[in-house]
Amino acid sequence: MKKFLIFLFFPMFGFSQSIVIEINQLFEQKRFIKAEEIASDYAKQNPNNLKAIELLGDAYGHQKKWDEAIEQYKKLVDTDDDNANYHYKYGGALGMKALEVNKFKALGIIGDVKEAFLTAAELDPKHIDTRWALVELYIQLPGIIGGSKKKSLKYADELENLSKVDGYLAKGYIYEYDKEPKLAEIYYKKAIEVGGSLTCYDKLTKLYESEKQPQKAIATIEGAYEKHNKNHLNYQIGKVSSDYNIELDKGERCLKMYIENHSAKDGVPIEWAYYRLAQIQKHRANKQEALKWIDKALDIRSDFKQAKEEKEKILSL
Repeated sequence: MKKFLIFLFFPMFGFSQSIVIEINQLFEQKRFIKAEEIASDYAKQNPNNLKAIELLGDAYGHQKKWDEAIEQYKKLVDTDDDNANYHYKYGGALGMKALEVNKFKALGIIGDVKEAFLTAAELDPKHIDTRWALVELYIQLPGIIGGSKKKSLKYADELENLSKVDGYLAKGYIYEYDKEPKLAEIYYKKAIEVGGSLTCYDKLTKLYESEKQPQKAIATIEGAYEKHNKNHLNYQIGKVSSDYNIELDKGERCLKMYIENHSAKDGVPIEWAYYRLAQIQKHRANKQEALKWIDKALDIRSDFKQAKEEKEKILSL
């Protein structure tokens, strides 16, 4: 009898697991509409299956269908009130909806967002994503409706106890948001020291760019390249060089290296590298060379708005 039951239920288990894998693969491929179709059918066939409900909520969330995502995540919370991740997802969907409605409607939602995140944090003392959400929530909310830098830093401290790099990044974020760039710089540098991920370098780079410190930005990107050897960093150096009219030889060299080694995984389309090379030649007042590169960009994408505008500037040299 036991062998019969195993034979009977194993195919069903395998089938459901294969659907879960398929939906997650579709998420990775950003094929969210297809993922929603499969998740919706899966949830209809398994109305009490929490994983089916969660996947459908995720499919809606990826498409920014916040009302639909909220409905699914609310089912999860109502069914299993002790699951921190369900509260976190519910609060996240509510928070995203609050960003899209008018201020008066948002005020009515914020309390539920906060309650969901605080519940998740209490249920799981090691839930990193929830603490990040609370860091962002408290630093972004105006004080009159519960915003608090002190509370934001409290959850950054909790993050630091769980993960040094997350704690340092959170504190860098708080101080950058609060217009304290020197303190933000300190914590982003600490994050690089203990973590050294591309995210850590990117946060410091963007801080320097926002503070109009392009030399430091380029030095940071070079440090990231030395550690990670990722081709897209060549583009980033060229971008800063062309934006700020500095280290043009280095910017040109890096952009050409980016073009030579370009692949889809680099993220930035190759026409943007041509656009940046055109900017560099414009800075040098080399009109013909600038036109050569901007035309290469427009040959790839004729509706490239920024390139069209740049060509007008080049022609006026």
